[in-house]
Amino acid sequence: MKFHRRVALSAGITVLVALPLAAQWSATEKLDLDAIYRIKEEGLQRSKVMEIESYLTDVYGPRLTGSPNIKEAADWAQKTMKEWGLVNVHRETWPFGRGWQNQRFAASAVTPRAYPLIAYPKAWTPGTNGPVTGDAVLAVIENEKDFDTFHGKLRGKFALSMRVRDVVPQFDAPGHRYTDAELMELSKQPAGGERGRGGAGNAAFNRKKTQFWIDEGVAAVVDFSRGDGGTLFVQGPQGVSRDPKGPAQPPQVTIAVEQYGRIVRTLEKKIPVTLQMDIDNKFFDADLNAFNVIAELPGSDKADELVMIGAHFDSWHTGTGATDNAAGSAVMMEAMRILKTTGVKLRRRVRIGLWGGEEQGLLGSKEFIKAHFGDPATMQLKPDHAKFAGYFNVDNGTGLIRGVYLQGNEAVAPIFQAWMEPFKNMGMTTLTIRNTGGTDHLSYDAVGLPGFQFIQDEVEYGSRTHHSNMDVYERIQATDMMRNAVIVASFVYNTANRDEKLPRKPLPKPTPPAGRGTSQ
Repeated sequence: MKFHRRVALSAGITVLVALPLAAQWSATEKLDLDAIYRIKEEGLQRSKVMEIESYLTDVYGPRLTGSPNIKEAADWAQKTMKEWGLVNVHRETWPFGRGWQNQRFAASAVTPRAYPLIAYPKAWTPGTNGPVTGDAVLAVIENEKDFDTFHGKLRGKFALSMRVRDVVPQFDAPGHRYTDAELMELSKQPAGGERGRGGAGNAAFNRKKTQFWIDEGVAAVVDFSRGDGGTLFVQGPQGVSRDPKGPAQPPQVTIAVEQYGRIVRTLEKKIPVTLQMDIDNKFFDADLNAFNVIAELPGSDKADELVMIGAHFDSWHTGTGATDNAAGSAVMMEAMRILKTTGVKLRRRVRIGLWGGEEQGLLGSKEFIKAHFGDPATMQLKPDHAKFAGYFNVDNGTGLIRGVYLQGNEAVAPIFQAWMEPFKNMGMTTLTIRNTGGTDHLSYDAVGLPGFQFIQDEVEYGSRTHHSNMDVYERIQATDMMRNAVIVASFVYNTANRDEKLPRKPLPKPTPPAGRGTSQ
């Protein structure tokens, strides 16, 4: 999942969805309140969502795509869903590249004073082949002249690759729930011309810099992340290859910004600083495929039509992937359990997809869409495309569901307004025509299928947990998770049983891929 995805807006839509729930719309959409009562009663009184969360995070840990952890977690998820009585439980594989996992890591300053470092290696980088001790050197390379400045001066040393930044006090609490005013603002049509910002930067220069570190023989490249106070946000280096024959990388480590600053300030006083690191990273090249986990509940008279829910199963490697996105996976698994346990009637088939490779670019859901529904590059559609009723995604952390991003689908608004009515007392009140980016519902939207991400309270998502070492079980809000599973199960129930499939937007134009290959 990408940081602050909830602020990505759809600028090309010229209609507006009103915020208040319209009571008269409820009469146009049939609601089986007895079934919703059963779903609420099971999901709130006998929930297993936190048990699922704990298995995925505490037992199996971070689930980097291609790692042993994600494979073992998938084994458990498949076994569990089979025990619940779900059918057609299986994996679907697709090409990904080599796996990677950190086996052991220790880092400390040795001189002029000894102290342990709060630090993590970056994904898909090599280790040190045992403990390595060397001097720390501030070596910031920003242009071609800097290569000459540091040539021949870095062998066996730890290259501090960034300039020190200020660390400001945190006067505001890191956790936040939507206020009524914020929900009202979110419900409004965004102004035209808003676009996401980004860009890969100077890839050629970055690759040259990486090779420079290797050629100079650095012990490791060291940087810091945007976090502070012991929270580190660590992923993989820009442009790192998952091809076993791809370009090499030096060992790379992110340390706490406060400790990075201490080292640099000591060096500025002309006092040498010695570091020691022992990094044991392992690559897994025997199986270059990744996978999605699939399971189903059968339908009755409309069993040839399909409703789907999903969440990405993979995570980054420093925490345990609790809010990103064991939370979504646990909610979706629990929603399937609730539907099965309550025995509510499902006219359409219901399928769960637990996606791999989301963190590398929605890879798992994209591969699933191409295999089953159509190719967005050509818009050549498969027969099951016409039989698809709707998809719901959870991937914004642990926070309570407050509404739905309509993804520009104006026609679905009155339907969802009615479906939210039983959950107003839980705080689910808001529809927005806006798009939210960076997660797997976009794979469905790319081929014209109705796919939706829920609006969720951010809680500590952007400030503390997203892609960080603090993405752990303790940051999960149990009441939110139970309510989210109930809401998802109810939306699935309604989608599976209404006479018509959810309305669709016009088919998009073909969108040839940019081409990620086997790089992040």
